[in-house]
Amino acid sequence: MKDFIKMLIASILGVFIAMFFVWIMVIGMLAVQLSNLGSGSKAIYSLNDNTVLKLDLEGVISDRESKDIMPGLLGNVEKSVGLDNILKAIKTAKDNEKILGIYIEIGSMSAGIATLEPIRNVLADFKESGKFVVAYGDYYTQGAYYLSSVADKVIMNPQGMFMFHGMSTYYQFAKGLYEKLGIKFEVFRVGTFKAAIEPYTESQMSDANRQQVTSYVNSIWMHLLSGISKSRGISTDDLNIFADEYMDFSAAEKSVEYGLVDTLMYAPDMKEYIRKLAGLDDVGKLKFATIANINSVPTKKTFEKDRIAVLYAEGTILQGKSKGLSPLMGSLITDYEYVRELNKLKDDKNVKAVVFRINSGGGSAYASEQIWRAVTELKKEKPVIVSMGAMAASGGYYIACEADYILAEPTTLTGSIGVFGLVPEGVELHKKMGLTFDGVKTNKHSDMLATSLLLGTKINPFNDDERQIFQNYVDRFYDVFITRCADGRSKTKEEIDAIGQGRVWTGIQALENGLVDRLGGLEDAIEIAAQRAELTSYDIDSYPKQKDTFTRLMEELMDIDAKASLIRTFLGDDVYRQYAIANRKMTPLDVLQLTIDY
Repeated sequence: MKDFIKMLIASILGVFIAMFFVWIMVIGMLAVQLSNLGSGSKAIYSLNDNTVLKLDLEGVISDRESKDIMPGLLGNVEKSVGLDNILKAIKTAKDNEKILGIYIEIGSMSAGIATLEPIRNVLADFKESGKFVVAYGDYYTQGAYYLSSVADKVIMNPQGMFMFHGMSTYYQFAKGLYEKLGIKFEVFRVGTFKAAIEPYTESQMSDANRQQVTSYVNSIWMHLLSGISKSRGISTDDLNIFADEYMDFSAAEKSVEYGLVDTLMYAPDMKEYIRKLAGLDDVGKLKFATIANINSVPTKKTFEKDRIAVLYAEGTILQGKSKGLSPLMGSLITDYEYVRELNKLKDDKNVKAVVFRINSGGGSAYASEQIWRAVTELKKEKPVIVSMGAMAASGGYYIACEADYILAEPTTLTGSIGVFGLVPEGVELHKKMGLTFDGVKTNKHSDMLATSLLLGTKINPFNDDERQIFQNYVDRFYDVFITRCADGRSKTKEEIDAIGQGRVWTGIQALENGLVDRLGGLEDAIEIAAQRAELTSYDIDSYPKQKDTFTRLMEELMDIDAKASLIRTFLGDDVYRQYAIANRKMTPLDVLQLTIDY
């Protein structure tokens, strides 16, 4: 009865706290909306003659633009630009006679080579129209320069920094720290190359991990050099010589001397430079339009009944009902949401094919299995084409492998077909902190998952029998994983195991070993989907449908997960655990902090 009353009070308090935060957020969002209205922004842009599309590449470039304003309300002012919007604007600009060219302004940009690849490709296609492309940066990172090198002219600030030094990947290993704390990690894995556990258990890279990282880093670097070499007419050997000089701290003039940059000038002079390039006699005639401007220009559109759905899946794969974004983990792919989306697309008679756009490094094995099954069921009804973004590895590959056809960018990181479990054991730590434990059990292994509620570490080490129990569990997951891949890729389990074992491959390497069917981007995947569905005219719809922030916030705050989080904050861990377990939001494996991941 006492526990029931505590739970009742906790639930009531959770609801009131949630409603309080809702009103705070509503006020904040209204302020933002009013601010936007006061800025004079227009829903429809009127395009003028002599316009140049300005690509302001600042902030994070994600596969799809987020309509979420919560990061701004919480103080995160980092811009987010959608790859979908960038590509759409460039394609529109190519065919619009009022657009003279494109001006790329490089800022502090966060994006991998695989994300920049489709932008670079569509810029190259834009140049086929005879219009110009000019890039300017106060400084260039290697990725930004790879993108910009396709431009007709590359210009940099006279005091700018040209960052060109090659690629490196380093890991921080905390084994020594955990040993000093008195924490040991029990490791269960299948996959010689499955290296996610090494920072916890090793002091340096294993030979296998060093081999795979060396392989894919060199593959990415050579692809980057090849692209620059083709665009700038500089041999890859010379580019490597320049990188060996570590050009980051060289005078800007050296980048011009080496033919990497065409000229140096300050940003305010770029308008006059572009005017001359465009052949205009008066700088006042020159107009600039943003990505948002171009994408809001009214176009004549026919509405087709037949549709191709593009389902975007970006982030960590998790169990649960969370939708879209997490303040701590960023974008999420939850089994609950994506199984529903895949099932809805299966039943939608107007959707004739589905392009599954995946950008994920994996996550929960169970959630990956649920999404895999939904893809399998969808495939029975209509073509499913996978388009891989910067990463589709581990669980990201698991949910892709059953598709009819798989495309990856040359530098996509994929594969990593392996499984691991990591269990923290804190016997020595408990002694140092003065913690003791006592209890009873009915069976031989009843206390195998007993854990410290204070620290989340296992209170007893595994014995040999228990280690075998967990290893068998992981082995079984791996067998399921390679079976799924073998069935999806029409290979034997032995063939998948040979290229599996947790090894990461680039898209180029994955094409060679049969994990993907072709190199290409999202547009290529859409074309193949249309061919498989035998469509000549169609519309494209994007999923999941993006909800406004207020709707999403109301859903999240009234969800069990949100209420449980509020209860934990205000009533403490003990009440939270009772609430979470009662609502099946926490299992003994969660309490133990056991991770079984793909």
